[in-house]
Amino acid sequence: MAPTPWWKNASIYQIYPASFQDSNGDGIGDLPGIISRLDYIQSLGVDAIWVCPMYDSPQYDMGYDISDYEAVYAPYGKVADVEALIAGCHARGLRILLDLVINHTSHEHAWFRASRSSRTDPKRDWYIWRPPRYDPATRQRQPPNNWRSFFGGSAWAWDEPTQEYYLHLFAPQQPDLNWENPATRQALYASAMEFWLQRGIDGFRVDTVNMYSKPQDFPDAPILDPSNPYQPAASLFCNGPRMPEFLTEINQVLRKYRPHGDAITVGELPATPDRSDVLRYVSAAANQLSMVFQFDIVDCNMGADLRFNTVPHTWTLSDLRARVAATQTLMDGSTDGWSTAFLENHDQARCVSRWGSPGKHWEKSAKMLAMLVASLSGTLFLYQGQEIGMTNAPNHWDVGEYKDVDSVNYYRYVQESTDNDPVAIQNAKQALDYLARDHARLPMQWSAAPQAGFTDAEAKPWMRVHDNFKEVNVKGQTDQEDSVLGFWKALLGVRKQFPGVFAAGVYRDVDPENEEVLVFEKLGRGEKLVVTLNFGTEVREVQELEGLLKGKSWRVLVGNYEGDGMEALRPYEGRIYLVDVETATVA
Repeated sequence: MAPTPWWKNASIYQIYPASFQDSNGDGIGDLPGIISRLDYIQSLGVDAIWVCPMYDSPQYDMGYDISDYEAVYAPYGKVADVEALIAGCHARGLRILLDLVINHTSHEHAWFRASRSSRTDPKRDWYIWRPPRYDPATRQRQPPNNWRSFFGGSAWAWDEPTQEYYLHLFAPQQPDLNWENPATRQALYASAMEFWLQRGIDGFRVDTVNMYSKPQDFPDAPILDPSNPYQPAASLFCNGPRMPEFLTEINQVLRKYRPHGDAITVGELPATPDRSDVLRYVSAAANQLSMVFQFDIVDCNMGADLRFNTVPHTWTLSDLRARVAATQTLMDGSTDGWSTAFLENHDQARCVSRWGSPGKHWEKSAKMLAMLVASLSGTLFLYQGQEIGMTNAPNHWDVGEYKDVDSVNYYRYVQESTDNDPVAIQNAKQALDYLARDHARLPMQWSAAPQAGFTDAEAKPWMRVHDNFKEVNVKGQTDQEDSVLGFWKALLGVRKQFPGVFAAGVYRDVDPENEEVLVFEKLGRGEKLVVTLNFGTEVREVQELEGLLKGKSWRVLVGNYEGDGMEALRPYEGRIYLVDVETATVA
């Protein structure tokens, strides 16, 4: 029997370099800062780190616009610092993943500069260029199709010198590469993958992994928003027919350096709601990706079209639980797939501010949400600051504090499309306060010292430090045994102790209609978990609990209140019970 891959019982800690730790007082986090915190990361009990893009970049989209795959963004450090980080991780028994961003480059990448220099340049076909369309009535120039960029507006940018449009599914500064060209792919593999595999990394988080194979006739998308000339088109450019071929090539590159297959690939998989489509990527037999990020849970309470087109805090527990269940069906015992469990990352607002209570019940709800995500099957991902319960930026901050391209573009879109209607502007600000990516990018809160210990006291951090850093920080929680940080450490240890039921157990929602309490069980390897989570401020009875535990030996493995395990659930209380399914002894 083949050994279980290391990543199947792993917990992986995600690091956003700009906001983690500044080592030189310039207000920007950097690689030496990450290295200085490796002992802390090791103390959490995680198995690996994932570092968001640290490559050279003009930073229009915080490093996801790469101008040189083989260089490091100067404020973060140098290639030698990445090598030192790799060595520091491996010396502590930690593995390290880098971000693989290969759907697009920066418009400042040498390849794109050559591509746009002339229609006859050898690299012209390394990107996606198309001639304009013309309106039959007005003869006005129009983009090749009606696709909308993820950041708003057309997904096509006009290039005046060469009189053609280029495709950018994200910002205009992020032109899409042409994966139909074999020379493009080989250059990508050499520069973006092999350069770093040669230096010892253990795998990649693969950005926008399902967008490489696009329909070559570039048809118009269905009109879902008649008020907008540009339409969401993910159903057309995601999960194209050549994806298996392209991912096979990526795996061949990985096996050159990791012939035993222990390199990890974690794909970002948006716009893929069907289980059968997800399994095409994560089935062991298909051998495409180790796992993927599904967005069912984190898309809860987002607008169906634009994420900010929503009313904050109108989610229901029935919707959230259905989304949780959707991520768990990949591991229901009938497939050879694998999943991931996460509530936060660099693209999401803080989970306590979305599904918990950042006020009176902050600590209890942070611990309750930790129990939720740590009890789900798959590989667990923990985002920096989540382990101390960091929250969204305060609502009273001015909108000028938001720096993310997505936030800025949306707010400008509302201003322009509503002629600065005050109600629309207020709604837009509330949506940003709720869902903006900026919240995850506030500096890490290390201590109650000035600037939260993220940078020097006199330095100006690139993003404002949260107002609550004196109450919510690593140092303060390290000194408190019952802190959110201490709770996470204990929880990660328990999860690792029982891998068969935590990471690989089969999930079953016990009470799907309950709008106050989430109750589910996990079955695996002769053990059972029963998890009860109160998502509100009222005391709630769990009617099913006696039936789930009756006649079995059980104990509370983890809980965020004191008690014997049979009381009603107090506000934001959670409990994880371990049940021995082989015994008939009543506890």
